[in-house]
Amino acid sequence: MALHAEAVLCDTGPLARRLPDYECRPQQLEMARLVEENMERSGRLMVEAGTGVGKSFAYLIPAIRRIVERRERVVVATHTISLQEQLVEKDIPLLRAIAADEFSAVLVKGRNHYLSLRRLRLASQRQDRLFPDEGERHGLHQLEDWAMKTRDGSLASLPVQPAQAVWDQAQSDPHNCMGRRCPTHDKCFYQSARRRMENADLLICNHALFFSDLALRSRGRGFLPDYRHVILDEAHEIEDVASEHFGMKFSESGLRHLLRALLAVGGRGFLPHLRVRGGTEARVDAAIRLVESCEHALEAIASDLWTLARGQDEGGAGGERRLAAPDAVPDSLSAPLAELAGSLRLLKEDAAEEADAFELNAYAERADLAAASVQALVQQTVPGCVYWVEGRRKARSRQRPAMSLVAAAVDVAPILREHLFARSVSVTLTSATLATGPGDFALVGRRLGCDDARGVQLGSPFDFARQMRLWIDRGMPEPSHPRYEEALAERVLLQIRATDGGAFVLFTSLATMERLAQRLEHAMAELGHPFFVQNRGLQRTQMVQRFMEDPRSVLFGVQSFWQGVDVRGEALRNVIITRLPFESPDRPLTRARTERVEAQGGDAFRQDALPRAILRFRQGFGRLIRSGTDTGQVVVLDARIATKGYGRAFLEALPPGVEPRWLDEEADPPAFDG
Repeated sequence: MALHAEAVLCDTGPLARRLPDYECRPQQLEMARLVEENMERSGRLMVEAGTGVGKSFAYLIPAIRRIVERRERVVVATHTISLQEQLVEKDIPLLRAIAADEFSAVLVKGRNHYLSLRRLRLASQRQDRLFPDEGERHGLHQLEDWAMKTRDGSLASLPVQPAQAVWDQAQSDPHNCMGRRCPTHDKCFYQSARRRMENADLLICNHALFFSDLALRSRGRGFLPDYRHVILDEAHEIEDVASEHFGMKFSESGLRHLLRALLAVGGRGFLPHLRVRGGTEARVDAAIRLVESCEHALEAIASDLWTLARGQDEGGAGGERRLAAPDAVPDSLSAPLAELAGSLRLLKEDAAEEADAFELNAYAERADLAAASVQALVQQTVPGCVYWVEGRRKARSRQRPAMSLVAAAVDVAPILREHLFARSVSVTLTSATLATGPGDFALVGRRLGCDDARGVQLGSPFDFARQMRLWIDRGMPEPSHPRYEEALAERVLLQIRATDGGAFVLFTSLATMERLAQRLEHAMAELGHPFFVQNRGLQRTQMVQRFMEDPRSVLFGVQSFWQGVDVRGEALRNVIITRLPFESPDRPLTRARTERVEAQGGDAFRQDALPRAILRFRQGFGRLIRSGTDTGQVVVLDARIATKGYGRAFLEALPPGVEPRWLDEEADPPAFDG
């Protein structure tokens, strides 16, 4: 059948016949109509669709119709892997099954996500000198076994992820690609994926890849094929992603990894075993000495950066520290890196084996890129950026953390306006949270450079007033109070007891979360609650999976748990928001944005800080009700939402019918009675 939204999404349509408990939702039909109209006029649309609307079908159906009727390519970019997997593995196959016309859809990934069979074979031949660690060699053997079976050669389909050192030696890399001269060119996973991408009608990718392509297009090149329509799902995330990709970053760990691949402890690594033509062995020795010089220079600049990051902080926690002026540390690194790159290129001409020449070219390119990044970041030559140094020590570690130098675009609006919104393509931005108040899309429009976009706010089909309760504790002391964390620990424990677990406890600070976790660890153990704390080794997906396995679980999380986590049913029945999610004013990017607003004569708090906090608050609030049968409570342990004038703005941004209930400081908190 032809994919017309009204026919597909109605109560008697093909989706209703295939999906159990399917319900026709007016908001979904309205969103599909809006997306279709926006594509027709090559317009700009911001559509906020509440939880449960079914955004993916609402934009996929018009997209597929556009493809089959007009043969126009569509790009859909999301922030999370889980949503990409949902689109590719569930939603698109279902729509393909009911569509009368054929169309092709592919998940687009960066080149470094694909295995190179030639490089894997080379790594296997040289494993004794490349991988001194027995575990790494075991990982290589697992990679070889998988390579014999895999159909797509993609890192995501690997059952066990290898060590980064192993994958670095086996991944596809543009700088050492032999093209058609490669003996495995006909079997190349990346080239096959690229051909599928270039011939596909519907491209699914993540925000990072989309904005990487956009950054390249701003310099006259790109890797995505031309498209006519863009749909940016989870659009509340794109400002920070764009800011990162129009900036620059240098990491100590990344460079140290490169240098150790060239020269590892015990005479291992690429260079000590490189075979060259007679009479040029001295060039190998010279390159080895340059690697050692780069190691010393890296340690020197990293130590200087760590001193800056710590500042006068007695605890030595580090974190982010803004670099207000160029040359905050001596650049002892870019020159030896550039010299190393030149030395490796000379060796490329002397390599006895062609494969080694390509490897040397890749190493040289990476050294050159690192040299250019360090120089640009230290001298602050990337325009429109704020610069900072960061070093984050792992929980309970006393070692100096790996350091990074970062530049991020302060205002991405002019860049996106020129390179995305001014193009003759339709752009649809959608999320469950885009507006900061009823019909108010001003913040997102201003931040992204699409001030003239049409903004439409669609409600949720869920009955929040019936399914949940909102409790606010007006007795909590201010965060600056000396007893704040003691009082917070008491309140959090009371709320966990009220629902016997099944709780997400959301924080705005890693340090506060860790201190509170230490205070409550014994109580969690005594009460028998499985207890998960972010940043203690488990990845986010693993934490969520284990949380869902026991209905009495408790999870402590920071920023990434405020959004993009979908836990339905009895497993999550209590969301505890410990603090209104204002960004730290000391965060370099936050401070730079504040200065920009104030320089333009604006009120940075009202125009920027408050709206951003409201969006994050709505995201955290939205973790609770994920289906029509979910019930539970959201508890806000920040009295400012009731005592400060701006608190009303947070409450007005919540779904209709949700009214706060007040917790008395001495009273036992009642559990949800719905």
